[in-house]
Amino acid sequence: MLGVFMMACTSNKKESESEEPEVMPVNVMGEVTSYATDSTDMVGYMAFDANDSTKRPGILVVHEWWGHNEYSRMRTDMLAELGYVALAVDMYGDGKQAAHPEEAGEFAGMVMSNLDEATSRFDAALATLKSHPNVDAENIGAIGYCFGGSVVLSMANAGYDLDAVAAFHAGLRLPIMPDSGAVKAKVLVANGGADPFIAEQHIIDYKAAMDAAGAEYKYVSYDSAVHAFTSKGADSLGTKFSLPLAYDAEADSASWEEMKALFSEAF
Repeated sequence: MLGVFMMACTSNKKESESEEPEVMPVNVMGEVTSYATDSTDMVGYMAFDANDSTKRPGILVVHEWWGHNEYSRMRTDMLAELGYVALAVDMYGDGKQAAHPEEAGEFAGMVMSNLDEATSRFDAALATLKSHPNVDAENIGAIGYCFGGSVVLSMANAGYDLDAVAAFHAGLRLPIMPDSGAVKAKVLVANGGADPFIAEQHIIDYKAAMDAAGAEYKYVSYDSAVHAFTSKGADSLGTKFSLPLAYDAEADSASWEEMKALFSEAF
């Protein structure tokens, strides 16, 4: 009888040890998300894994100077696939998109020349992201491309409570430069070494300012990459508008891996 009892216990133990919690496949859900400042309505896009209700870091995604478009939404979905909740930000308001570089420059200039409005729009996006039920509000990052890269670097310099910031092909002549001890985020800048929009002096000045502020940052330059190297649409836009834009698959992949390593360290 004792032998039967022991066999039953052993059998039950093995069954319980073999049972593992079911791992649900990632199911990225994206939804248009409206939010606003006191003066501007904005159209964002939130993406998250619908099969995971646990709290996780939230990431803001700030668009290129073309505006909030499918490219920034694609990157937002990619972050959701990695397990983050991500919000594609609308810095221009009303979901405006530029159809021509002159219009894009005008839109971007209006934001960068009015820092009060720029920070209000960033604040509204940040509050919207933090309010998502799956976001751990104590773990927040931001990424940005081109104009958006300059935005997230400026917000990091302003002392926003961000854990990690990654900027891709970002301009470095920023409207906000850091004071000593101001930068709380770990910062990654991934730029093209052949980008004609980024002068060597801009890089020297940026690094000097970050060093003086005691910021934790990494500057990565991809030798042959030019502006907009992460966007597969860059080639056609460069041809259409006679601009030095080109996709670089190697630099795109490498910079994304750099971002993933940054987030793994920060979160």
